[in-house]
Amino acid sequence: MQPFLLLMAFLLAPQAEAGKIIGGHEVEPHSRPYMAYLRVKKPGYTARCGGFLVREDFVLTAAHCQGCNITVTLGAHNISNKSESTQQVIKVKKSIPHPKYDRKTKANDIMLLQLEREAKLTNAVSVLRLPKKGVMVKPGMMCRVAGWGCYNLINTSDVLLEVQLEIQTDDLCNSYRSYNKSIEICVGNPNKIQSTFSGDSGGPLVCGNLALGIVSFGNDNGKPPRVETKISSFLSWIKETMRRFQLQRPD
Repeated sequence: MQPFLLLMAFLLAPQAEAGKIIGGHEVEPHSRPYMAYLRVKKPGYTARCGGFLVREDFVLTAAHCQGCNITVTLGAHNISNKSESTQQVIKVKKSIPHPKYDRKTKANDIMLLQLEREAKLTNAVSVLRLPKKGVMVKPGMMCRVAGWGCYNLINTSDVLLEVQLEIQTDDLCNSYRSYNKSIEICVGNPNKIQSTFSGDSGGPLVCGNLALGIVSFGNDNGKPPRVETKISSFLSWIKETMRRFQLQRPD
């Protein structure tokens, strides 16, 4: 099947699983050093999510990426290549979802992961900056999202893929009954075959050099627009949570 037709079939499949890079491209190895690959053990199966390093000992991701056990891989390009010398594999000490996260509506879909040890910052592992209070996203802005999710109906990607997404007006996401413009961002041109899907959940929406959103949810058929958690609405919670759990660490 031709790639274009395969993508169309994927977008039109009624039961397509949500959250992977569609219509993207492979990035230059280690050019997104903030990216984290999450291996999430859930009851009966293992899932994958994205995330990003916000401090040496904390990764930010989506709350719906919760699991019984989470392992974070930093510094990876090809997650199946265990011989990549840049990789740092660190277990999660504590998962801290937002206290008002709603499983049904995906409201407040944000979670901090406290690592068992601090990551070593290198050329392949670095922190992604968060926005300052008051930084706004505007319709028409071009941003990017990277992840290791599926690129067609059946295949997941071992290498890091990225897609460019356009910020949309909030009205375009009003088809989602739970959409809340105060805490969420509407992304992805509905006229283009470019999207994220659930294997990319938790990854950052990067605009310029700042993380402005977190991949959250969308239509089951994968068609844009999709919804991202608006990071600027949670800055106080992020800072207070990292400070509180840092103080709880043993000397």
